[in-house]
Amino acid sequence: MKLWLALAAVCLTTPALAETIVVDGQPQLRPTTVQVPQRGSSMSSVEARFGQPLSRHATVGQPPITRWDYDGFSVYFEYSHVIHAVATR
Repeated sequence: MKLWLALAAVCLTTPALAETIVVDGQPQLRPTTVQVPQRGSSMSSVEARFGQPLSRHATVGQPPITRWDYDGFSVYFEYSHVIHAVATR
């Protein structure tokens, strides 16, 4: 369920302009100014620009998806490139 909510949030947001919150099961957008990596950025360029993530989650699925958590946002990678970045609280 957590993965579904995370993927739904990722698909419904414009990373640098809004964050998705779920209220009563319905996604809601809220403006944000959090700077996040651009789609297609490599893991090494994300780390060079934003530093070490607070946590790195194990790769799951096929194709392999990896999540890095930073203070204020999470980054989702497919193989070694950003597919989405999501602002968090």
